[in-house]
Amino acid sequence: MAASEESKVAFVEPKREIFQPQDVAKWESSQAYHDLVEFILLLGEAVKNKKTRVELNISENCLKLIEVLDTMDKWIEEIPPVEQPQRFGNKAFRDWFDKMEENSEAFVKSLLSEEYQGATVELRAYFKDSFGNRVRIDYGTGHEASFVCFLCCLFKLRILQDSEKDAIVLRIFNRYLSMMRKLQNTYRMEPAGSQGVWGLDDFQFLPFIWGSAQLIGHRQMSPKAFLDSSIVDSFYKDYMFLDCVRFINTMKSGPFHEHSNILWNISGVPNWGKVNSGLVKMYKAEVLSKFPVIQHFVFGNLMSIEPAECFKKPPQPQ
Repeated sequence: MAASEESKVAFVEPKREIFQPQDVAKWESSQAYHDLVEFILLLGEAVKNKKTRVELNISENCLKLIEVLDTMDKWIEEIPPVEQPQRFGNKAFRDWFDKMEENSEAFVKSLLSEEYQGATVELRAYFKDSFGNRVRIDYGTGHEASFVCFLCCLFKLRILQDSEKDAIVLRIFNRYLSMMRKLQNTYRMEPAGSQGVWGLDDFQFLPFIWGSAQLIGHRQMSPKAFLDSSIVDSFYKDYMFLDCVRFINTMKSGPFHEHSNILWNISGVPNWGKVNSGLVKMYKAEVLSKFPVIQHFVFGNLMSIEPAECFKKPPQPQ
């Protein structure tokens, strides 16, 4: 049956709507906020009790996006860091960023069916903001959230299917995560808005949420297990949370409770279900409700600043 005029969506250039701290309330009641949080929770449910290396049914579109990330990863090797006086913020990142930006439209279009090519204008905005800031040469949870907005839009358009929610986390996001670590290390990127020892992690948050979801109900491994480096080294390929802890262990020295105090406190929580629900609350409070993070978000029709109704059905093509 043909879609009604009311159900059709005109795609627009996304723009900023959060200009002052008072605007955060508008964001928290928006359709975009509701959809993003709901999407994060849906993905968490999809990976419960699943190892990272479990066999998954992966669609052609999922593989296309992984290939895009593979291509961008190769550029890091082709654009080596330059010699410079300052230790952090290698300026070669800007060359990598320019190449990403130059190819972003073609990348996004390659993922979209013919009927949704018009959505490129919205998707490209989130894609370009997913890999750090060109000027500051930094990266943080706002950029991570932008990538998940990008994935959420693909999910709304059914480019990524409901049946592959687990693959969105365990294949696509995990590939993005490994590429971002390579970017951070190669170009010595600064953490954007890091709270240092009082933050969960210098760069990421969502892999801890989804990683703790993977471990819910695990019979042998309680939250305190991630303080044991031998357990982390043995199982990091199977559980995203342990992979994140292992990465921290390779990047930071000294006692764990000193360089990662918040994570150390989490190790005392009795079970992974409570860890997961606590991290979701923390993400809402420390990332999604923080003006310095949210002020950079942009809004179109796929991720709308309009007041929330419910998790929207996919828009019909015009």
